[in-house]
Amino acid sequence: MPVLWSYMPIRTATEDDTDAILQIAQQSWKTDYPEILTRETAEEAVTDWYTPEQIVAELHKSQARILVAEREDTVIGFAHATWNNTEGEGYILRIYVHPEHRRENVGRELLEQTCAGLAEQGIERINAMVLVENKPGNAFYERFGFEHADERETIIGDEPHPENRYVLERPFELDGD
Repeated sequence: MPVLWSYMPIRTATEDDTDAILQIAQQSWKTDYPEILTRETAEEAVTDWYTPEQIVAELHKSQARILVAEREDTVIGFAHATWNNTEGEGYILRIYVHPEHRRENVGRELLEQTCAGLAEQGIERINAMVLVENKPGNAFYERFGFEHADERETIIGDEPHPENRYVLERPFELDGD
């Protein structure tokens, strides 16, 4: 996948990035969800969704990609997307930036690269899911032109939580600052 101009390297993740991805996920959940989820529920979700084995398995799937953003040879964010060529649908499962590197356009660059990669796969529509109560996450997708499609339910730590689904139709032109 060609990388668009970026002031920070963004590349496809490798197995060597597994620990950094896990750490970013843990820090993001601790920062983003203290008012939404109990600490135990957040820790359980990270443990359920982000095992080293799961990350490695995603790296080897033919219709999945994990990108990482680096600054000074340190991974500071990642994006995880999957797609279904038959349906022409892409799914941004996660874009997480380490809390110390937020407000530095890392999320935007990961989003741009993810959208470009999905376009290369022939995807016509990108879906992004965010917990309803995650106000910064919802604002992120809205700022870049994703349209609210519907609300669904997801299970985190055996508890149901409402989740917004946002959609961006091709051509993937991101709005925002």
